Amino acid sequence: QVRLVESGGGSVQSGGSLRLSCAASGYAYSRKCMGWFRQAPGKEREVVATINRDGRTSYADSVKGRFTISQDNAKNTVYLHVNSLKPEDTAMYYCAATPAIAWWGCRANPNDYSYWGQGTQVTVSS
Repeated sequence: QVRLVESGGGSVQSGGSLRLSCAASGYAYSRKCMGWFRQAPGKEREVVATINRDGRTSYADSVKGRFTISQDNAKNTVYLHVNSLKPEDTAMYYCAATPAIAWWGCRANPNDYSYWGQGTQVTVSS
């Protein structure tokens, strides 16, 4: 099994920054892809960024240039650096893992991810 624990969320003003962390445990085989997703009230869960164990990354268009996903494999931790935050970034942010990986990289559909953390709230005020 895989256990994921997020931390680092908080309340910031527009333009602020945070670093979200996701500490993972369990078989590395089950964590070929890691992803950050978010869900705002009344909206569907959406991908923010993904990374595979080789460090290949992908981003949602809405966060490109502002958010950066990275990992420290020695610490089994995935990070999401969120900069230039906007009120529309307000959401619960979830870390997820999956053993599934496509030939072109990590999938963006939340349904393809088997393991989820409890989430960390990010609130951005204008």
